[in-house]
Amino acid sequence: QVQLMESGGGLVQAGGSLRLSCAASGTTNRIYPMAWYRQAPGKQRDLVATITNDGRTNVVDFVKGRFTISRDNVMKNTVFLQMNSLKPEDTAVYYCNIMNTFMTIPIGSWGQGTQVTVSS
Repeated sequence: QVQLMESGGGLVQAGGSLRLSCAASGTTNRIYPMAWYRQAPGKQRDLVATITNDGRTNVVDFVKGRFTISRDNVMKNTVFLQMNSLKPEDTAVYYCNIMNTFMTIPIGSWGQGTQVTVSS
Protein backbone atom coordinates (compact mmCIF):
# COMPACT_ATOMS: atom_id res chain seq x y z
CA GLN A 1 0.00 0.00 0.00
CA VAL A 2 1.34 3.39 -0.99
CA GLN A 3 1.69 5.78 1.91
CA LEU A 4 1.83 9.56 1.76
CA MET A 5 3.63 12.07 3.94
CA GLU A 6 2.93 15.78 3.74
CA SER A 7 5.03 18.63 5.13
CA GLY A 8 5.54 22.36 4.88
CA GLY A 9 2.45 23.74 6.53
CA GLY A 10 2.43 26.48 9.11
CA LEU A 11 1.02 29.80 10.21
CA VAL A 12 1.20 32.65 7.73
CA GLN A 13 -0.39 36.05 7.36
CA ALA A 14 -2.87 36.78 4.62
CA GLY A 15 -1.04 37.52 1.41
CA GLY A 16 1.85 35.29 2.32
CA SER A 17 3.17 32.10 0.72
CA LEU A 18 3.87 28.51 1.67
CA ARG A 19 5.26 25.55 -0.21
CA LEU A 20 3.93 22.14 0.72
CA SER A 21 5.70 18.88 -0.07
CA CYS A 22 4.34 15.37 -0.38
CA ALA A 23 6.31 12.17 -0.69
CA ALA A 24 4.78 8.84 -1.63
CA SER A 25 6.49 5.68 -0.41
CA GLY A 26 5.99 2.10 -1.50
CA THR A 27 5.49 3.06 -5.15
CA THR A 28 8.18 0.82 -6.69
CA ASN A 29 9.07 2.26 -10.13
CA ARG A 30 5.60 3.40 -11.15
CA ILE A 31 4.91 7.12 -11.54
CA TYR A 32 1.43 7.95 -10.32
CA PRO A 33 -0.96 10.77 -11.03
CA MET A 34 -1.18 12.73 -7.79
CA ALA A 35 -3.39 15.30 -6.18
CA TRP A 36 -3.65 17.74 -3.32
CA TYR A 37 -6.78 17.99 -1.20
CA ARG A 38 -7.73 20.14 1.74
CA GLN A 39 -10.18 19.86 4.60
CA ALA A 40 -11.31 22.80 6.67
CA PRO A 41 -12.82 22.23 10.13
CA GLY A 42 -16.32 20.82 9.87
CA LYS A 43 -16.17 20.54 6.09
CA GLN A 44 -15.60 17.79 3.59
CA ARG A 45 -12.26 17.09 1.98
CA ASP A 46 -12.02 19.00 -1.29
CA LEU A 47 -9.79 18.52 -4.30
CA VAL A 48 -7.36 21.40 -4.86
CA ALA A 49 -4.93 20.41 -7.61
CA THR A 50 -3.89 17.47 -9.75
CA ILE A 51 -0.87 16.45 -11.77
CA THR A 52 -0.79 13.62 -14.27
CA ASN A 53 2.03 11.11 -14.45
CA ASP A 54 3.39 13.03 -17.45
CA GLY A 55 3.21 16.41 -15.75
CA ARG A 56 -0.04 18.00 -16.89
CA THR A 57 -1.53 20.08 -14.12
CA ASN A 58 -4.89 21.42 -13.09
CA VAL A 59 -6.07 23.50 -10.15
CA VAL A 60 -9.60 24.21 -9.03
CA ASP A 61 -11.14 27.60 -9.63
CA PHE A 62 -10.98 28.85 -6.07
CA VAL A 63 -7.17 28.67 -6.05
CA LYS A 64 -6.49 29.32 -9.72
CA GLY A 65 -3.79 31.94 -10.23
CA ARG A 66 -2.57 31.50 -6.64
CA PHE A 67 -1.65 27.81 -6.25
CA THR A 68 0.65 25.74 -8.44
CA ILE A 69 1.24 21.99 -8.32
CA SER A 70 4.51 20.51 -9.53
CA ARG A 71 6.47 17.29 -9.43
CA ASP A 72 10.07 16.69 -8.41
CA ASN A 73 12.29 16.03 -11.44
CA VAL A 74 14.17 13.20 -9.74
CA MET A 75 11.81 11.77 -7.12
CA LYS A 76 8.84 11.52 -9.43
CA ASN A 77 6.38 10.57 -6.71
CA THR A 78 7.17 13.71 -4.75
CA VAL A 79 4.91 16.64 -5.48
CA PHE A 80 4.72 20.19 -4.29
CA LEU A 81 2.00 22.77 -3.82
CA GLN A 82 3.19 26.36 -4.08
CA MET A 83 0.60 28.59 -2.44
CA ASN A 84 0.79 32.33 -2.97
CA SER A 85 -1.51 35.20 -1.98
CA LEU A 86 -2.94 33.11 0.80
CA LYS A 87 -6.32 34.00 2.24
CA PRO A 88 -7.87 33.13 5.62
CA GLU A 89 -10.31 30.84 3.81
CA ASP A 90 -7.33 28.73 2.69
CA THR A 91 -6.95 27.60 6.30
CA ALA A 92 -7.24 23.82 6.32
CA VAL A 93 -5.38 20.56 6.68
CA TYR A 94 -3.79 19.78 3.34
CA TYR A 95 -3.43 16.19 2.16
CA CYS A 96 -1.98 14.57 -0.92
CA ASN A 97 -2.67 11.22 -2.51
CA ILE A 98 -1.94 9.13 -5.54
CA MET A 99 -4.79 8.79 -8.00
CA ASN A 100 -6.18 6.03 -10.18
CA THR A 101 -5.51 6.10 -13.92
CA PHE A 102 -8.60 8.19 -14.65
CA MET A 103 -7.72 10.59 -11.81
CA THR A 104 -11.13 10.16 -10.25
CA ILE A 105 -10.33 8.30 -7.04
CA PRO A 106 -7.49 8.62 -4.53
CA ILE A 107 -5.99 5.17 -4.02
CA GLY A 108 -3.24 5.55 -1.43
CA SER A 109 -3.41 5.55 2.36
CA TRP A 110 -4.13 9.04 3.62
CA GLY A 111 -1.33 10.62 5.58
CA GLN A 112 -1.60 12.90 8.57
CA GLY A 113 -1.80 15.98 6.40
CA THR A 114 -0.15 19.30 7.09
CA GLN A 115 -1.93 22.19 8.76
CA VAL A 116 -2.06 25.54 7.00
CA THR A 117 -3.35 28.47 9.01
CA VAL A 118 -3.75 31.89 7.42
CA SER A 119 -4.34 34.80 9.73
CA SER A 120 -6.13 37.95 8.65
